[in-house]
Amino acid sequence: MSNLQFNQDEIMRFLMGCLSLLWVGCQGPKKEKLPPILPGKRVAESIPSSQKKVILFFGNSITAGYQLDMDQAFPAIIQQKIDSLGLSYQVINAGLSGETTASGKNRIDWVLRTVPDIFVLELGANDGLRGLPLRETSKNLQVILDKVKLINPEVKIVIAGMEVPPNLGEAYTSQFRNIFSNLAKKNSVLLIPFLLVDVAGKSILNLSDGIHPTPEGHLLIAELVWERLLPLLELN
Repeated sequence: MSNLQFNQDEIMRFLMGCLSLLWVGCQGPKKEKLPPILPGKRVAESIPSSQKKVILFFGNSITAGYQLDMDQAFPAIIQQKIDSLGLSYQVINAGLSGETTASGKNRIDWVLRTVPDIFVLELGANDGLRGLPLRETSKNLQVILDKVKLINPEVKIVIAGMEVPPNLGEAYTSQFRNIFSNLAKKNSVLLIPFLLVDVAGKSILNLSDGIHPTPEGHLLIAELVWERLLPLLELN
């Protein structure tokens, strides 16, 4: 089975979770437990910040660690791996639950008050769940990438791809998937084809909504991200 495909049972579980999440989102504002994740919040402070390079994770509820403690989200796990190797990098989790590419485009200037050396982009899933025009999704993501490269032309970028449920139609799901690979190729940056490849559709690795990862799910996401991230780090 390809890494970009689920078996039939996993598709149904993932689909039901996505539909449930979308239904809840249509009911209007609702109080929820969200981790206190803000741009500029450092996960570790063992080395003075002035001596650290910055790894900025910019995404939605997956990056933010929806319903989890901040140190359980995969960016914090990445920081732990970095610290265990004694590397001079500082992780900033700029994830925001509910973020679309349009709202991310509007927020990026504020986030970039801290200039990243490595930028991990994890946006697009909420566009797909809402069936938004994919041309706009692609344009918004490109604007974000352009702004990041403008503030630091030497920045190293990783794009985290996502999938959407098949009920949106084969053409839409295929075109959505291709957004991330096309952007990675156009901008000559690294691509993680599907951030949730080892997690999506597996009830033991997701919260009761069927779509947001548990702490165990975030551990697997962190392993996937770490594989792509490690070659970008300066190890000396």
